[in-house]
Amino acid sequence: MQADLLLVAALLRRGRSLDHFSSALSLVAVVFGLVPWLGAQTNLISALICAALLIVGVAEKYWALRVALDAELFQRLAEAGEQLDSQTRALDQALQHLGLQNAQHSGRAWNQRCQGALSLLRRQALGLLLQIVIVVSGIFLAFA
Repeated sequence: MQADLLLVAALLRRGRSLDHFSSALSLVAVVFGLVPWLGAQTNLISALICAALLIVGVAEKYWALRVALDAELFQRLAEAGEQLDSQTRALDQALQHLGLQNAQHSGRAWNQRCQGALSLLRRQALGLLLQIVIVVSGIFLAFA
C-alpha cells in the first residue's frame, strides 16, 4: 500500500505545475483587464474573456489547494509504515473535527481515497484546459 500512496502523492505533486500555469493565465487576464485604466480601448468581448479566465482560474486554484493538501497527506501516510491504520483513523478524526470530512466518509479503503484524490487532480487539469480554451478563443476572436 505504501508504494501506491507514494505514487499517488507523486502524481498529485504534478498539480503544482498545473497551478503555476493557471496562475500565469490568470495574471494575463488581470493585466488585460486593467488595460482600460491605462487609457486603452477595450470591448465587451475582451472584458468577458478576462472575467471568464479569472473565474475559471479561481476554481482551478480551489482544486489546486485540495490537490496540494492531499499530496502532502498521502506522502506522510505513505511514510507511516506499520502505523498506517492508526494514522488513517487519526486523520479521519482530525478531518471530521475540522469539518473537512463527513462521518460517512470515515473508514474508506485507500484505493477509494486514491481515486478520489486523482479525481481532484483531473478536475484541476480540466480547469486549466478550460482556461487554455478561453485564451485560444480570445486570440481567435481578436484576430477574426
